[in-house]
Amino acid sequence: MASQMAFGAFLASALVLFPLPWHWRARNVPTLSMLAWLLVSNLTYAINSVIWSKSIDDVVPVWCDIVTKSEVGATAALPACCLSLALQLWRVSSGVHTSHRRTAIISDIILCWGYPVVTMILHYVFQGHRFDIIEDFGCRPTSYVSVPAIVLFYAPIAAVTTKSSFTTRRYVHLMAVTVTLAVWEAVVIGLVFAMTFRSPIGPYTSWADVHYNFSRVDTYPTVLISPEVLFWTYVVWWTIPISGYFFFCAFAISEQAVAEYGPWVRWVTGHREIGKTSVSSPSSTSSEAHLVLPRWKADNVIYIRADFVDTSSSSESSS
Repeated sequence: MASQMAFGAFLASALVLFPLPWHWRARNVPTLSMLAWLLVSNLTYAINSVIWSKSIDDVVPVWCDIVTKSEVGATAALPACCLSLALQLWRVSSGVHTSHRRTAIISDIILCWGYPVVTMILHYVFQGHRFDIIEDFGCRPTSYVSVPAIVLFYAPIAAVTTKSSFTTRRYVHLMAVTVTLAVWEAVVIGLVFAMTFRSPIGPYTSWADVHYNFSRVDTYPTVLISPEVLFWTYVVWWTIPISGYFFFCAFAISEQAVAEYGPWVRWVTGHREIGKTSVSSPSSTSSEAHLVLPRWKADNVIYIRADFVDTSSSSESSS
């Protein structure tokens, strides 16, 4: 099972990179941030599955210290990125996107990166011990479920997961993407909460009590985990690779993405045509061969900033 898990997570890591070039040019902070968090999470999951396949040995403790914190950050970051994308839709539909772009970028960075980093720091308040190691899954973060954990971590995530949708016709695609991602993240957070709150909320008696023997690492062979708990652990784990697949479907096979692939396809097919021409007609001149090269015209591809900026007015003015 660990090999399938590693393959699924590595595949998701590769797929989320497809939309990177054009979103980077557009400086689209929400989608770039979501891409980064999904990439880190899926790479972490894949590597963990490889290292701890049929093993519970604490072989790389420093790695576990780092990746368990990044997992805490990703749990907060992915809903926050969806909210940031929804706010971006609101700014476009209300006509404030271009006039307040710098402020919008700052707010997106705070939401997509500042909030998760603060969450990672606050996690230490209710982190009962260093981390857990589960066979095939690898190292996982730990949380002492208590009132501070609910106030500092679970309640803010639940609030961020609640989003609004918009009905402007020009932005149907992005609206559908945002709503779909929001619903999916709500399902993911619901599963995480269900697994977390299986046991009653414990009393937060004191800092010393909660962090007693903090450096310990608990290990769990799969044979000692009940079938029901193990099943839901697998379900929650797979939500991260599936989130990567959703991201790929939403942003890598959209109309804008297909337009982006066009020059590359023409470049590849053009080179194939050159090869065929040179074989069938060795006497053809270099100028004749040049005629089969695809024309790369930057003005044929409209790189839409933030994926949904209306360019009709600029096209009319340029004509």
